[in-house]
Amino acid sequence: MNMQALMQQAQKMQKEMTKKKEELNKKNFNGTSELVDVVITGDMKVVSVDIKNKESITVDDLEVIQDMTVIAINDAIGKVKAENENILGAYGSQFGGLF
Repeated sequence: MNMQALMQQAQKMQKEMTKKKEELNKKNFNGTSELVDVVITGDMKVVSVDIKNKESITVDDLEVIQDMTVIAINDAIGKVKAENENILGAYGSQFGGLF
């Protein structure tokens, strides 16, 4: 394969990767914990935080709710990372991990 063909293939892959990344960034990912649901986008911006069973929560529960919020956000981030690897990881393997 000549250099020009290789460059064209790389440019095509770059366009495909950019498109896939843009699609991923628009997707929403849900993260959950026992008391909290969160939604983040593929570019890891928090869209919403919903605290479950609000009517039964007391001031003493605030520390637990904070911990559950962190767990839910980390759950959602893990889902984004997994999807990112699933979608874009294939491109890196085609070049032996150069990307």
